[in-house]
Amino acid sequence: MATYIAKRLIQGLVVLLGVSMICFIIFRYMGDPVLTMAGKYATFQEREEVRRALGLDKPTYVQYARFIWNAAHGNFGKSYISRVPALGLILERFPATFELATTATLLAFLMGVGLGVLVALKPRAWQNRLIMAGSLGGISMPTFLIGILLIMIFAVYAGVLPPFGRGQTVTIGFWRTGLLTVDGWKHLIMPAVTLATFQLAVLLRLTRAGMREVLTEDYIKTAWAKGLPPLKVIFKHALRNVLIPVVTVAGLQFGEVIAYSIVTETIFQWPGMGNLILTSIFESDQPVVVTYIMLAAFMIISINTIVDILYAILNPKIRYA
Repeated sequence: MATYIAKRLIQGLVVLLGVSMICFIIFRYMGDPVLTMAGKYATFQEREEVRRALGLDKPTYVQYARFIWNAAHGNFGKSYISRVPALGLILERFPATFELATTATLLAFLMGVGLGVLVALKPRAWQNRLIMAGSLGGISMPTFLIGILLIMIFAVYAGVLPPFGRGQTVTIGFWRTGLLTVDGWKHLIMPAVTLATFQLAVLLRLTRAGMREVLTEDYIKTAWAKGLPPLKVIFKHALRNVLIPVVTVAGLQFGEVIAYSIVTETIFQWPGMGNLILTSIFESDQPVVVTYIMLAAFMIISINTIVDILYAILNPKIRYA
């Protein structure tokens, strides 16, 4: 296990280096940072001073080494717009995105696995056929349409949920959370459901397919023949083997939801990282864009490593060299 974890960490570092090269190219060659920092009407001398301060007068390999060194110490430069450290700007929005992604993933996982098991046990029941039809709609409908429909139904017509914003929040240390207030939960429901719909449908269909296959295996038939309790057969013997691909997909989706919840955050004006990165792209705020890409890559790689380690917990027969 230790050898496998070490290999995965090395692979992650290689991927991060590849991402850092892309980020360096974005920062260095997509637009002139000197012109942005110094201003359109700066003199030649002022521009040269900014160029020296940023180290852009050095050879390319020296600039890249400096970029890696600064990134390793959490220094991605200052935002061109707000003039504050880019990493601090991202981390300030991180709690909102993390809480939204965590709530959506838990909702999708619990309901997806639960409904998948239910449908697999009685696939011909009309209620389960209706659930499968709904899951197909969840996969087919785009996220922005689901969000708009929820706003129209629950905010405009019913008037029971707020249409945008994060609501009342409480600050605990550096973490600003809305999970400790009723108003925060009300604002969280629609964005979380919107974000969870596609994940829920995928996990439901994946669990159903796995359960239908596992329930035909000989060891399951033997467990039934021994007279074991139905819950033990279903959840301990059958579902435990099905969960390996389900956990893999859920882990990948969690990383993607944290990194790419731009559409949902824009629809509901959720003050998270996705909303920030969209604004930064429009304003060509390169330090913020680069910081976001590096942080997203780090989170996805970390989550994938954790998911791989969970394999051995779910199935003790799995051993890593």
